[in-house]
Formats: sequence, structure tokens, C-alpha cells
Amino acid sequence: MTAATGAAWLARAGAAPRRAQQWWVLTARLVAPALRSGEVITSVLAPVTFTASFYIPLKTIMTFAGTGFSSYAQYLMPLVILQAAAFTAVSAAFRAASDAVSGLNRRWGSMPVGPLVPAAARMSGNVFRLVVAMLTAVVCGHVIGFRFYTGAADTAGFLLFSLLIGVALCLGADVIGTASRSPEATAQALVLPPLIFGMLSTGLAPAAQFPGWVQPFVRNQPVSQWAAALRALAGDSLPNAGAVTWSLLAPPLAWALGIVALCVPLSVRLSRRRA
Repeated sequence: MTAATGAAWLARAGAAPRRAQQWWVLTARLVAPALRSGEVITSVLAPVTFTASFYIPLKTIMTFAGTGFSSYAQYLMPLVILQAAAFTAVSAAFRAASDAVSGLNRRWGSMPVGPLVPAAARMSGNVFRLVVAMLTAVVCGHVIGFRFYTGAADTAGFLLFSLLIGVALCLGADVIGTASRSPEATAQALVLPPLIFGMLSTGLAPAAQFPGWVQPFVRNQPVSQWAAALRALAGDSLPNAGAVTWSLLAPPLAWALGIVALCVPLSVRLSRRRA
């Protein structure tokens, strides 16, 4: 090993702890103020609002129409989880766009901060809010009658897959927010897609209850695929939730991992282009 190679190796070895410390400091910059100011309460109120707005007006109608499940709460719960994740993603996009338009990204670029550290810190803050939102959603589901009927492995799979979906949505939103650099426009543009995909999905009602011409889209779009996987992982007292098989889980996993695979290189590229 030459002297130059040894010096380069030592520099890289010393950079890892320094960047880990930078990540921790920047993550605390996002999490601590949210706890002090009560901003994290919005991550609690969103699932409560989604649960009430979907369950209260639709319970009687869907019980009469039939879903094949023991209760409408058991059928509806995946959509509450997905809407909570989408709401967190909109907040993630707004935060990324705010950092870009305020010049904060340019400031990080002029400092000895790793190029990927700010994006990683934003995602850590997003995951914190995501976990709070999803735990609240599970509690809300328990209040209205949702239960886990499968074993510990499938229950853990339900929680981990919900987290994977949320991370994928937040990562995509972070990329959009960083590229757009307009917090207000970004937030407004991202509010509508979750509502459209949520309403035109099997999250609220079985595909057979939609008009025939839109049923192929309703069955195959990502929200419906994710909801079907989460229902199977949660189970039901009636045998209609579906078996946890690779044929059922492969399409939902492909949607989630595809979003991650697409957005990670874009996030890295945007981070490295900081001035």
C-alpha cells in the first residue's frame, strides 16, 4: 500500500463516524422541534380523522352491501394505514421543498457535510412521523373493531410491510419536493393523488361494487394491491382475507420496491447536485 493510498483509506475510515454524527445532529434538528412544538400531534390526528371519516358514514352501507369480512373495520383498516402513510408523504414533500427554496440545501453544500446526509436526515424524520401515524392508526382500528387473527410472524409482516409502503411514499415525495422547490405547489399537487387512488380502490369497497369499465384499474392499482396484502397478513375470523402466499404478496411488494428502486438513485443524484 502506497502512502497516498493509505492516506485515502484513513480519510474514508474517518469520514464514516463524522457523517454518522452529522446525520444524528440533522435528524435531531427535525425531530426535537416537532416534539416541542406539538407538530407531531398532526401525525396522531390524521389517522383519527381518516378512521372517523371513512368508518362512520360507510359502516352501515358496507355492512348491508357486504364485503365478505366479519366486520367493515377489518376490511377498512388497510386503507386507513395507507392514507396515514400518504399524509406523511405530503408533509415530507413540503419539508424537502422548504429546505430547497430556503437555500438550506445550498448551505449544506458549502459546508463539510456528506452529500447524502441531509436527505438521510429528512428521511429519518419522516420515518419517525410515519411510525407515530401508523401506531395511531392501529390503535384507532382496534377501537372500531380491527383485530389481528394471524400469528406473530404475519402480524410483524403487516407492520413491516406498512412501514415499507410508507418509506417508499415518503422517499418519492422527498424527491418530488427537492426537485420542485415550491412547498405550496408541491403540497397542493400531492394531496389529490392519494384521494383519487384511495377512492378508486378496493380499500373502501370490493371491486365488484364499482362500474365494470373501471374495475380493472380498481383491482390492479397499487393501493388495491397493498390493501389486499395487508388484509391477508392481518387475517379475519371468516376465510375471505386470502392466504399469505407469494402469488398474493409479489405484486404489492413489486409496487413498493419499484418505487424505492426508482427514487433512491434520483435522491442520490439530487443530493450530489447541491451547489
